[in-house]
Amino acid sequence: MARTTGHRGGTSRFAGVLSRRKGSHVRSPGAPAPENVPVPAEPLPLGPRRPPVEPGELGAVMVATVARSRPREVPVRTKSFTRQDGWILAGSMASSLSLVWLVFERLLPLSGPFGFVLLWFVCFIAVYWLVVREVEGRRAATDRAISAVITSMALFLLVPLVLIVVYIVAKGLKALSVHFFTQTLATVGPAAPATAGGAAQAIVGTLEQVLLAVMISVPLGVGTAVFLNEVGGRWKRPVRLFVDAMSGVPSIVAGLFIFAVWVVGFHQGFSGFAAALALSILMLPSVARTSEEVLRLVPGGLREASLALGGTEWKTTWKVVLPTARAGLVTAAILGVARGVGETAPLIMTSFGARVMNVNPFHGAQDSLPKFVYQQIGGLQTQIDRAWTGAMVLILIVLALFMLARFVASRPVGGRKGAGRGPAPEILVDLSAQMEPEA
Repeated sequence: MARTTGHRGGTSRFAGVLSRRKGSHVRSPGAPAPENVPVPAEPLPLGPRRPPVEPGELGAVMVATVARSRPREVPVRTKSFTRQDGWILAGSMASSLSLVWLVFERLLPLSGPFGFVLLWFVCFIAVYWLVVREVEGRRAATDRAISAVITSMALFLLVPLVLIVVYIVAKGLKALSVHFFTQTLATVGPAAPATAGGAAQAIVGTLEQVLLAVMISVPLGVGTAVFLNEVGGRWKRPVRLFVDAMSGVPSIVAGLFIFAVWVVGFHQGFSGFAAALALSILMLPSVARTSEEVLRLVPGGLREASLALGGTEWKTTWKVVLPTARAGLVTAAILGVARGVGETAPLIMTSFGARVMNVNPFHGAQDSLPKFVYQQIGGLQTQIDRAWTGAMVLILIVLALFMLARFVASRPVGGRKGAGRGPAPEILVDLSAQMEPEA
């Protein structure tokens, strides 16, 4: 009761203070009503009465009220690129180029193409960020600026490669003809025109030597990766150390080793097989290290499921792990081919080179395209043109090998579409079927 009385007393005092203000119509309880206060003739409409809110629905009502009071947020797709974004990009490049030209050429005593391009790039990123920020906000501006920097770095690395390929193709087209693929240099002299003769013996030698090197290095490299990743043991660290050390062996050292052991030591003489041995030494570390990294990406649950179904370790590796990592293993073989296909130093002391056709890689000296280019590039202008054509054909052969390898890697496992992504479940079903009679 005391709390109720105090509350009413406080309310009375507060109403009395308000009543003393000018024009106030608030009066204390028990006071007479003012005379000049207009009274409406009819009661004001209160509108439809809302149903009472249940205690459990109070939180939902409050959340809905707050959601209606906030402005609607429109999601922004930072990876989308519209026509407006293209115009903003082009305008930023043009405006930054004009600004840099004005500062670099007219206002400041600067010169040089490198400084001009560098200043233009920095100014372009700044202008592009400011424009995108005004249009789409700070977050989108940061995303677009970082994307522009990364794309520019990729183009910076791609442009030299494209220029090299274009330059070699432009130089190689001068001596390119059908005879280049069908004839040899057996009857061609130094002063003969560039279109006379060809490099058929070098093309055949390159294909045979690379094929033999792949047949030697890929099984050994994949086997080494399986040992390091699947088997392990006390020899794991020494083997990995040996593989890492072989990665830094110079190509001339590999050629000298094969020359001392195979050509001279075993009295086998110069041959394409000796060149393949030297190339396989260079390809083996790349194949082994790349294959090991690929096998690490195979989920461990596939191995555990195969072992739980009764599969042995070698069957799990052969039928589960290797088919799952097939695309990566083909990539490892491609990297190995790229490491050894263009080497010239090991071939000088192993295959020695020849101007005539030799289709037997196990007997007699054999030519190859890197050796052909090395011999022709130091002669007359006609021989130099022939060397450029040999370099162009070597690039085309490597590109064809890469495309063939990628096609083989993209084929589905098991002969069905989509089986290439997950061959392991089918193999696990086969293993389960094999274990049922034993159970």
